[in-house]
Amino acid sequence: MTFIAPYLSFIDKGHMFRKPFSWLYALIAIINLLLPLFIILYLIGEGILYAEYKIKITILLVWAIIAFAGWLSFQLWWDRKTKITFSSYENAEFVATPVFSHLIQTLGEWIGTWIGIVGFGYALLTTIILGEEVRYLGSQFVSRGFLKFLGFGWTNVILMPVYGFLLIVLTRFLAEQIKALSAIANNTKHKQTSP
Repeated sequence: MTFIAPYLSFIDKGHMFRKPFSWLYALIAIINLLLPLFIILYLIGEGILYAEYKIKITILLVWAIIAFAGWLSFQLWWDRKTKITFSSYENAEFVATPVFSHLIQTLGEWIGTWIGIVGFGYALLTTIILGEEVRYLGSQFVSRGFLKFLGFGWTNVILMPVYGFLLIVLTRFLAEQIKALSAIANNTKHKQTSP
């Protein structure tokens, strides 16, 4: 029994859940940092350099917003990778639930940030600079790429930040409910085992 004791302790204390998730968070942070580079290479491969001047400027400005969102996302995931290691205390009965809750919260913050910033920036720039010509942008670069899910027009300029905010609030609420249930369960178990 002593041979497997360190492994069981690693599982029971929650290290098996917190450590790999912290590595996953670091990986996602690095991907977010590198994503703008891959996107600009993709756009060059799609012929951005040969596009009409207004389209080229619009896409480069949208790319700058994506690079900014990538930098913010890198910082978000990098910060959360440290915090997930403290998502549950040692010897807690329920250790996987707080980790999963933390993942839901972080995913919501990340996706909501992208929708709010990139969605708003894309809708604003395409509406102001391209106007009705935005349909050409869609047929040339967006229809096969990552921007096809973003809208354009003044309605989307207003809605994208709202969608991003609501997603952050919703996932934060869901994560807090899961954490609360876990905390109640851990405290109840702790009180029952206390003399």
